Amino acid sequence: MEKNNDISRRDFLKGSAMFSGSLLLSGLFPAGASEVISKTAEMNDADDLLKGVCDIHLHAEPDSRARSVNEWQFSYDAQRSGYRSVMFKSNDFSCHDRAYLIRQGLSDMEVFGSICMNRVHGERVNAFAAEKAVATSGGLCRCIWMPTLDASYHYRCEGRKEQGIPVLDDAGRVLPEVIRVMEICADANIIFATGHCSPEESIVLTRKAQEVGVKRVVITHANSHFWTMTPDQIRLCIDLGAYIEYCYLPCLWGEGTKMAQYKRQSIEEFIAFVRISPERSFISTDLGQAVMPHPVEGMRDCIIKLLRSGIPQREIDLLIRKNPAFLIGLN
Repeated sequence: MEKNNDISRRDFLKGSAMFSGSLLLSGLFPAGASEVISKTAEMNDADDLLKGVCDIHLHAEPDSRARSVNEWQFSYDAQRSGYRSVMFKSNDFSCHDRAYLIRQGLSDMEVFGSICMNRVHGERVNAFAAEKAVATSGGLCRCIWMPTLDASYHYRCEGRKEQGIPVLDDAGRVLPEVIRVMEICADANIIFATGHCSPEESIVLTRKAQEVGVKRVVITHANSHFWTMTPDQIRLCIDLGAYIEYCYLPCLWGEGTKMAQYKRQSIEEFIAFVRISPERSFISTDLGQAVMPHPVEGMRDCIIKLLRSGIPQREIDLLIRKNPAFLIGLN
């Protein structure tokens, strides 16, 4: 296995360009992606763009949805590309236990997992599942997400009749089981993430998490779809101690892609979010969907766009290296 996987830097860049080219031909990359692909193939220092990257929100197989790559292969790809760490997210399954196994074969790669409080764990937020995730061998569960695809707010936005998993009671107070998960995150000093809760719910959760003593609160994809926050809401969450996640995925989906049901976010809009407070923000790809680019290619595209938009290198380092590394406990 070591011999088969031991590709050279040149081979990786060549493979990345070929892979990206196939994505373009199949319509997976949005318009204008050819410029990024040629950039990937031509730049002698392409790997330097990715050195030290920490992508802490991405999806891979095994999963209950189709993904573009499996966790082992992506971890290897990330390692060869110069990444420092990755953290996997599955909406239905824990992946911190698989991170433990991946590390046995990639001992010098920082691979972490997380767990989402979705229906697979019960009709309510399951604090027992969170407790056991944190206690799993290796201590590699570095984030507990509130409900995502099964969140009450997500269901309402999709017009579904069934009841999603709540985080607040009818009076707008944080539910006891959610507070217990906050306590678990505080004790383990790991991320408490707001998942697919509404912007208003996320503010309430952030305020309570601060009271409980959580040091690593993350507002999940604050620039994405119907979870998008206003700048004032973002600043309030930062004042309450949260870190803000901006996902690059919305800049890649939309018209002309296989995720055309979503409105694409312009680079200008994305950059406007990023500029609000780089000191308390980070960028993740949220990639891994079978019809989207490989997450490595997505991250490279994002970094190139940041540079071309005039974002200083110091702020880029905060957004894709230092802040996510802190959040998963590497610093």
